[in-house]
Amino acid sequence: MTRFVLVAGGTATAEIEGISAAGADPALMAHTPSADAEIVLHGEPTAAPVVPVSPAGCPTPAVVTRAVRELLDFDAAVVDAGLSAPTGAETTALADGPGADIRTAEAVPDAGEIVERARNHGRTLAAETDDLWLAETIPGGTTTALGTLAALGEPATVSSSLPANPLDLKRRVVREGLDASSIDTGAHADAPVAAVRAMGDPTLAATLGLVQGAADAGATVTLAGGTQQATAALLARHAGVEHDLTVATTAFVAGDESADFRALAAAADADVRVSDPSFDGRDHPAMRAYADGEAKEGVGMGGALALAADAGVGTGAVHEQIRAVYDRLLAGTEREPTAGGER
Repeated sequence: MTRFVLVAGGTATAEIEGISAAGADPALMAHTPSADAEIVLHGEPTAAPVVPVSPAGCPTPAVVTRAVRELLDFDAAVVDAGLSAPTGAETTALADGPGADIRTAEAVPDAGEIVERARNHGRTLAAETDDLWLAETIPGGTTTALGTLAALGEPATVSSSLPANPLDLKRRVVREGLDASSIDTGAHADAPVAAVRAMGDPTLAATLGLVQGAADAGATVTLAGGTQQATAALLARHAGVEHDLTVATTAFVAGDESADFRALAAAADADVRVSDPSFDGRDHPAMRAYADGEAKEGVGMGGALALAADAGVGTGAVHEQIRAVYDRLLAGTEREPTAGGER
């Protein structure tokens, strides 16, 4: 049985102006992961006050993941890895609260505790399924991933939910974070939990533990996402995990010249699956926005598309269901801008 697990959390790093497409309204941004979880599980927000949409009108990739789930009826669950706002989705709590700004001394003070709880939960999940897919939703997550990579000493870049990746800003934030933590690049190459504690976010801590626990129990593990999930795979390798790992992402991330996703996955010794959703030229606002470079990944979009392909569901059926979910959630309404996606 396949189980899709969405790891949802928050970090104050997302509040830095210009870091994320989710930064248009910080008050609403806090609800993005909570709404994503509700959409994946229930098909619509049930407690969150918004459907996450970027300032340019691009809807959260949760629309795509939910569309595929409605076609396949795969099992899904949500892990609360430090949500910034309450959610109406049923969750397993692994963190006590969101992460701090990485420009502070400790971005995730309880990283060790989160990893251990997640490792135990990963073993539990693996006892229930032999095919585990791990996704994420966290505004600011590509910046915390870049910070974690710096602490590990891994030279890499990350993707962005914005069409123009603000890498210079992200690198400046990471430099300030390293200074605040009083560490040099590569200081925690042999201590991945310390790398997350200093420069990461709670979803990375939770995903690391889930991978460790599932690997301990022998389950197949696919990380559904882009550069953030490839970073989680690298964390697992630095933690000594030798289990086979796959990262399943979209063609939007794989083709992002500002972020060498394939090199990052190769550094993690992870297999790569790339799904091309064939959104180019579509007249639908959701698919057109994705094709234009917004929300390239997130909420397991690439993994959901891979599951659709594995089940023999064609792109036409996926497109039709995306339209149905989008229309149900957004058509004919005025929505406040937050954002979903790999941020």
